[in-house]
Amino acid sequence: MKPCIKKSQGAKLLGTCLFLSLSYFAGAGAAASLHASSQTEVSVLAASTTSSEQNWGLGFPKNGGKPTGNASPAELRNYRAAFLDETEEPVIYLTFDCGYENGNTPVILDALKKHQAPATFFVVGNYLETSPELVRRMVAEGHSVANHTYHHPNMSQIATVESFQKELQEVETLYQEITGSPMVSYYRPPQGKYSSQNLQMAKDLGYYTFFWSLAYVDWLQDSQPTKEEAFDKLLSRIHSGAVVLLHNTSSTNAAILDELLTKWEEMGYHFAPLSELANKLD
Repeated sequence: MKPCIKKSQGAKLLGTCLFLSLSYFAGAGAAASLHASSQTEVSVLAASTTSSEQNWGLGFPKNGGKPTGNASPAELRNYRAAFLDETEEPVIYLTFDCGYENGNTPVILDALKKHQAPATFFVVGNYLETSPELVRRMVAEGHSVANHTYHHPNMSQIATVESFQKELQEVETLYQEITGSPMVSYYRPPQGKYSSQNLQMAKDLGYYTFFWSLAYVDWLQDSQPTKEEAFDKLLSRIHSGAVVLLHNTSSTNAAILDELLTKWEEMGYHFAPLSELANKLD
C-alpha cells in the first residue's frame, strides 16, 4: 500500500502505517519460475533472499490458472508460509490489511456477515489503538485478527530476533488487552518485503506467514478504482485456493463486496477461514 494515515492523524503515525508500494501487487514484477525439486527450491530461496530484501510479486498466466510468485508454495512451506492453497477445490481465503479506520470496515463486516464468509484482518498497532470496538466486532462475528506488526517497518531489514519479535509482540499484547484472548499467530510482512532470515524468524516465533495470490490497486484514497475496474481484476483472476488481499480503507471494496462475494459464489466458490490453510503448513 501507499501511505495509509490521514494528515490529520499527525506526524506520530506517519511511520506507523506506510503501506504497500506499487510493486506490492500482482504484475508489479516478474514472478520467479517454479523449480524442479523442493531441495533445489530451498537452495534458490536461500541464495536469493538471505540478507537481501525481496518484494512480493505475482505473475498471472493467460489461461486464468493459478499465479506464480517470487517463491513457490514448496519454497515457502519450509518457513511455514504460503501465498495460496495448492488445492483444486474452489475455495477462497479472504484477508484484509488494516492500517486505519475511515468508515468502510463496518460495511465490509456487514457484507461478510450476510454471506457467512470468514475473513482474516491483518492489523497494525494504530488500528488497535483507534478502533478497539471494531476489533471486538471482528472477533465476535467469527473472524480472525492477525499481525501486521506494530509500526509497519521493513521487517526484512531487522537483523535481530529481539527487534523482530518486539514488532509482533506489541501487537499481540494490545490485542489481548482489547479482547481478553491471545492473538492468532498469523503474520503478513509489511509492504510485502521479506527475506529468508525473517521468514525463519517468524517461524521460530511460532508464526505462519501469509502473502497473497490475488489483489488489486485499491489503496489510493484519491484515486479509487471503479466498480468495473475492480471486477475486471477480481473476477478474471480468481482461482482455486486463492488468498485474496483487500484493504479495509477502500470505499470501492465497501461498495462492491456484497456483489463481489455473490458473483464468486455464483462461479462456484466458497469461503474458508485461513486456519484451514495454516493447518496444511504443519
